[in-house]
Amino acid sequence: MNFEEIIFEKKDRIARITINRPQRYNACNLRAVHELIDAFNLCWDEEIGVVVFTGTGEKAFCTGGDQSTRQKGGYEGELVLPLEVGWQRVTLLIRTLPKPVIARVNGYAIGGGHVWHTNCDLSIAADHAQFGQAGPRVGSFDPGYGTGDLMRAIGIKRAKEIWYLCRRYTAQEALQMGLVNAVVPYEKLDEEVDQWCQELLEKSPTALKMLKYAFLAETDGVTGITQLGVGGLSLYYGTEEAVEGKNAFIEKRKPNFNQFRKK
Repeated sequence: MNFEEIIFEKKDRIARITINRPQRYNACNLRAVHELIDAFNLCWDEEIGVVVFTGTGEKAFCTGGDQSTRQKGGYEGELVLPLEVGWQRVTLLIRTLPKPVIARVNGYAIGGGHVWHTNCDLSIAADHAQFGQAGPRVGSFDPGYGTGDLMRAIGIKRAKEIWYLCRRYTAQEALQMGLVNAVVPYEKLDEEVDQWCQELLEKSPTALKMLKYAFLAETDGVTGITQLGVGGLSLYYGTEEAVEGKNAFIEKRKPNFNQFRKK
């Protein structure tokens, strides 16, 4: 798959998705958002065990939607899915992908970029990174995951402060409030991210998947329960009991499930 606005790489069970718009501080236009949807869908590949999400260069992780493409009524572009809808689709993919997603925060994580890093499972930041919201300053807001996940991460009072006041916060301030997992010098960022990736790859992929869905079940109501249930269903499909049900249907006979009642 050819991408214009992002870079997708896959090596040694690690997928790296990089927003490649440094001239706009990695702010996303409509095409970039659509390409991110495609890239995260590619990460369902069983050969991938962990995903690293970042931006090109050392200035910005992502600074949200590209305001230069925003018109009255929304963001312009030739693709059907509006940017604000696509943005939430990316967010949903980050949260429901059955493997860990690490935000490699290499600079500004502002606006929608701040939402995305918050929605990632883990965030590792360079020491010069800055964090903050911009919605009320530019006539926008996040209607769900960008507020809910932030509130659960750092508490409702601090989350409201970040959203209402649109202040900037340093990487160390973000670490202190529980917004990121680790802060390292920029020249050590890749080394630190790789270490976390290797530690995750040593763990049971099924356990990590079900843990991720368990967190969703606790926070996302029936949607989260559905994700947890579907994760369990995928495990059930791998059992002889499930195969017996399928074979009986194909062979037009009654299934023999009694053989599976023994512990």
